[in-house]
Amino acid sequence: MLFEPMQAGEIRLNNRVVQGPMGRLRADTQGVPGELMVEFYRQRAGMGLLITDGTFPTTAGKVQYKQPGLETAEQAAGWKQVVSAVHAEGGSIVVQLMHAGWNTHREITGQPTQSPSALPHEGYTHNALGERIAYEVPEELDQDGLESIREGFALAAQRAVQEAGFDGVELHGANGYLLHQFLSHNTNLRSDAYGGSPEKRAAFPLEVAAAVVEKVGPGRVGMRISPALPIQGVVETQEVVETYDALVDGLNELGIAYLSMEYAPDTEQLVRHIRERFQGAFFLNDASKMGTTEFNGLEDAQRMLELADAAVVARAALANPDLVARWQQGVELQQPDWDHIYTGEARGYTDYPKAT
Repeated sequence: MLFEPMQAGEIRLNNRVVQGPMGRLRADTQGVPGELMVEFYRQRAGMGLLITDGTFPTTAGKVQYKQPGLETAEQAAGWKQVVSAVHAEGGSIVVQLMHAGWNTHREITGQPTQSPSALPHEGYTHNALGERIAYEVPEELDQDGLESIREGFALAAQRAVQEAGFDGVELHGANGYLLHQFLSHNTNLRSDAYGGSPEKRAAFPLEVAAAVVEKVGPGRVGMRISPALPIQGVVETQEVVETYDALVDGLNELGIAYLSMEYAPDTEQLVRHIRERFQGAFFLNDASKMGTTEFNGLEDAQRMLELADAAVVARAALANPDLVARWQQGVELQQPDWDHIYTGEARGYTDYPKAT
């Protein structure tokens, strides 16, 4: 089943192995993808579906230097070269749109850091010199800020599909980034229409999804979620089921193509619940090895398919551009070059050989 094709809305998958989004910071300083990124994605076009690096829809949502964006025509033109290379190899690719929320700094964006609520955020990021800078307390988003973010996501999605030619867009509602911050009771302390109850916490992510659907159609939209997995200061321990029920019900009304969920062994019951409730294609990513140097192998992917329609893997795809062929033929996998994950060069990015 892992190597069988499937359809997710308007998005065609040649097999059920999905490359998960991985921020490798290989764009230029203006957020424009170049030849290095073209080659990386071209090499991995044998995956059933490629999900790109988390890509900022607006500069205010940029998480790090050399992260790719989709705010300008130049960025879209860079991505078009990536998409064309993947399509020439017979592959499918969607762009993940990600707003950092409180996981950035004005030294990176040149703009105030914003989040659902003005709460201190522990941890740090890096400036242009690679030096650590502590996170700052974000400003609480006002109505103008909310509207700007909705519009930014929508225009970036339109640019992705109409200018760059992507097969679709994935909204990043996971891993502690902005849309996830709205969903969590510990990062969303609002008392207006966007906080205070499960339905209200889900409201803004759903408004963003609706704005994107209006631009590109529901069959080209997916969303990534990571319920009850604590990460980057976002912790979900209260009303988790109720919040994600509200989110999923809203996504069902929009009719989006797929939902991609990260899970760990202790959230498997929640996986079953959400899959039963969601009406589109359901992707799954086993995040239990996060924070280690291990990665998901063939048996892990096959186990994900017991709970989902497609298996999402990341590190295995990074180190093995021919991952699907290796799994089909029983060839041993290569290990990632951990010392060169974020160095901005070809080493540890496009220099992994295919099996002979």
